[in-house]
Amino acid sequence: MEPFLVFPDPPPPLLVQTLDLAGYSWKAVANASIAAQLEPPDGWSGAVVSAEGDAEGAFVICRALRRRDVPVQPVLVLVAGNQLGDLELREDLFDDFCLTPFHPKELEARLRLLAWRAGRATGPEVVEYGDLVINLETYQAAVGGRPLDLTYMEHELLKFFATHPGKVFTRETLLSRVWGYEYYGGARTVDVHVRRLRAKLGDDHAGWIQTVRSVGYRFGQSRWGVGGANRPEG
Repeated sequence: MEPFLVFPDPPPPLLVQTLDLAGYSWKAVANASIAAQLEPPDGWSGAVVSAEGDAEGAFVICRALRRRDVPVQPVLVLVAGNQLGDLELREDLFDDFCLTPFHPKELEARLRLLAWRAGRATGPEVVEYGDLVINLETYQAAVGGRPLDLTYMEHELLKFFATHPGKVFTRETLLSRVWGYEYYGGARTVDVHVRRLRAKLGDDHAGWIQTVRSVGYRFGQSRWGVGGANRPEG
């Protein structure tokens, strides 16, 4: 997939973090001239333009993308609340907008919807549970937009948990399914990794990984039993 055009250069840190975690390829540009110079041979996949700092520069970029023989689509604009009144006069220059400060999951959802409308792929495969997002291609994970600094095996264990919510697994099963049948470590290895994962998830989310006495561990609850927010059981 070709990269997204991103304005301005450098982009807002939260935008960079969100795009990187979601696995999108992107290039930042400072103006329309640089955008033309950096455009890949097959064109841009779309554009994310922040108008919060330089509104005029942002909409100059949007106008240039729209006036091409083949307009760039989709174009998503990030605006502050006090800029909403100006959007009505420029609504032909973009496909959607998102208020700042934005929640990473909202921005990702809007980009996926715009890509679907444009008939394009929606980006790399991710696993989501509540505020948790795991990118299966880049081995990145975040909770509520906060990146998690995970080792490879911590990532693999968390991915396994998040793709089997509500199910109880013994330590032996986790060893064979996550570490592999060739692994000869003891069950304490699972306990150590669970303790580290809970610490990295933080106090608000450590309870997702529940100890089932005399059995093993369970992550959250089944999605079938989750109402709206995917919150774990007691």
